Amino acid sequence: MSTRHILLGLLASGPSHGYDLKRRHDERFPQARPLAYGQVYTTLQRLVRDGLAEVDGTDSDGGPERTTYRTTDQGARELGRWAGEIAPPAPFVANEIFAKVVVAILSGGDPAGYLSTQRAAHKERMRELTAVKAAEGADLATVLSADYALNHLDADLRWMSTTAARLTTLTAEVDAV
Repeated sequence: MSTRHILLGLLASGPSHGYDLKRRHDERFPQARPLAYGQVYTTLQRLVRDGLAEVDGTDSDGGPERTTYRTTDQGARELGRWAGEIAPPAPFVANEIFAKVVVAILSGGDPAGYLSTQRAAHKERMRELTAVKAAEGADLATVLSADYALNHLDADLRWMSTTAARLTTLTAEVDAV
């Protein structure tokens, strides 16, 4: 996910300061990794540097000084371009789980045990996400984010089952190379 574009999107609704942008990000993308304040302010500085956002003003309201940012016309065009791009399907088929299975085979480890442990971790995360979805008052953004993650975890589980069933053949192929 592009933090740069997400912040531009959040700025599209009007000028905001970094603290508010971080809070709105965490509310709008509840299942995403929360943004660190440092990441927000660094990204805002880059957006200003690149002409995609500009400082709208500063205020303190009796507290620490806060800089308010707003998107520029160039930033709005960049956001529109990015939002309209088709997200490419994963370009590579290898993933970390597959790499660990192969490394377990190469190093004399226990690939079946690893897959079993990984499956348990995936199932636990699925239980957590199901509880998030079912929580009283869960908003649609939370439910949809959890659904997305659950579908990916389910695909991983199906892949792990298929791989576990083919470990003997995979081991022979890896050992033959």
